[in-house]
Amino acid sequence: MTSEYQIRVVPEVAAQEDRLRRYLADEKGFDVRTICGIRILKRSIDARQRQIYVNLKVRVYVNEQPHDDEYVRTEYPNVEGRPQVIVVGAGPGGLFAALRLIELGLRPIVLERGKNVHERKKDLADITKTQKVDGESNYCFGEGGAGAYSDGKLYTRSKKRGNTDKILNVFCQHGASTAILADAHPHIGTDRLPKVIEAMRNTIINSGGEVHFQTKMKRLIIEGDKVTGCVADKEYNGPVILATGHSARDVYRYLSEAKIEIEAKGIAVGVRLEHPSQLIDQIQYHSKQGRGKYLPAAEYAMVTQVDGRGVYSFCMCPGGFVIPAATDREQIVVNGMSPASRGTQWSNSGMVVEVHPEDVEGDGVLKVMSFQEQLEKVCWQQGNMKQTAPAQRMADFVNGRLSYDLPRSSYAPGLISSPLHIWLPKMISKRLQEGFRTFGRNAHGFLTNEAVLIAVETRTSSPVRILRDRETLQHVRIQGLFPCGEGAGYAGGIVSAGVDGERCAEMAAAYLRK
Repeated sequence: MTSEYQIRVVPEVAAQEDRLRRYLADEKGFDVRTICGIRILKRSIDARQRQIYVNLKVRVYVNEQPHDDEYVRTEYPNVEGRPQVIVVGAGPGGLFAALRLIELGLRPIVLERGKNVHERKKDLADITKTQKVDGESNYCFGEGGAGAYSDGKLYTRSKKRGNTDKILNVFCQHGASTAILADAHPHIGTDRLPKVIEAMRNTIINSGGEVHFQTKMKRLIIEGDKVTGCVADKEYNGPVILATGHSARDVYRYLSEAKIEIEAKGIAVGVRLEHPSQLIDQIQYHSKQGRGKYLPAAEYAMVTQVDGRGVYSFCMCPGGFVIPAATDREQIVVNGMSPASRGTQWSNSGMVVEVHPEDVEGDGVLKVMSFQEQLEKVCWQQGNMKQTAPAQRMADFVNGRLSYDLPRSSYAPGLISSPLHIWLPKMISKRLQEGFRTFGRNAHGFLTNEAVLIAVETRTSSPVRILRDRETLQHVRIQGLFPCGEGAGYAGGIVSAGVDGERCAEMAAAYLRK
């Protein structure tokens, strides 16, 4: 007999299978000896009260062994000799587009400007060692995109756009833990995701597709009102799925110069806020002991409105690191990541303010991007023209005081004390100050000088949207061009980019059938 139950248990029961078996036996009237297996289908933590509970949906196998697979497998046929589609970019949008093309019997040719995940890792280490950024191999460019070495969080609210469960199952098929299918906020981990991405690449190649690294698209091949391919190291022919990520500024400039319709899009700008993870655990779990033995590093989500703009936490990384995410020289950009264990002594999140196109001076479709660039350069200048990041203690920032020293930080290139409240744009700094006051009132102990603000967080999303038809997902004017994922302005994270990649692949297949 197989049955499913919704249960609510204390953390020590949820964490220990023998305790969970005994609980189910007592609660549901089973003989514990007849329970042959338990599979956790959904798991979430309820930390609203002092007593923490874990909500579980479980499948219980009584007098029978578990017989169903833990995840749904996808079959990938051999597509050698089949019609080809060019996929520009090997981030989540591009990788899932390529895999879906194979499912549909088409041959993907993936062009990635950066290096593979292993070669990338060396260049990331060099940012700390040399204080220099490789413009083609960094935390944003390379196999896996911006998510490969910046966390692997898989939580999304974009469930209406497509099959998010399919994305998670494909990750499991390529080596991710099946825990991501159950967790309310699934997370692979920076230390594990590169192997998963490499396995996805091998599936593409073993199925007859191609993946080319250090192959940067220079221009599209446009004949009349159709894209027939693109030029990189040579010409590649076929419809193009353009999945270049939110930091490919040269692509945006090319599209603007080529009169390929794009528009300015709102972004969010702010800082990385880093607390001791023990302090966040104490606040979120309402206990001086923090998380204890059976709970994970605590997460938080903060949001408020200040003067008509949202102020909110973004990409929260419990037990993680702050990382240097610039994509060129004379920039400082910060982001966050967590290993699978979420076991460091720090927790961080982006703390950002909505910026609408009308908030930015100037004209033209690239004005929000220019605003990003200017702020990143100012930050680099404040950081002594290295990757040393300007920083300020949280309470000092709120009260307009210089920080004469800084707490220990996970940010490896180092911090330098800087008056962020003075040089950040007022529309950002004033709203952040008020937002932090609100968050401090809502979570006692959150607003503290134990926390540090590290500047500047600007790459929350693309500053440009590449215009496409809502039905066919092709560019509004040019057939055979499928703007895809976060870089095109249609996704906001790994899972939503993967979903959009699959949709673009389906539309490219429909286009070829016509």
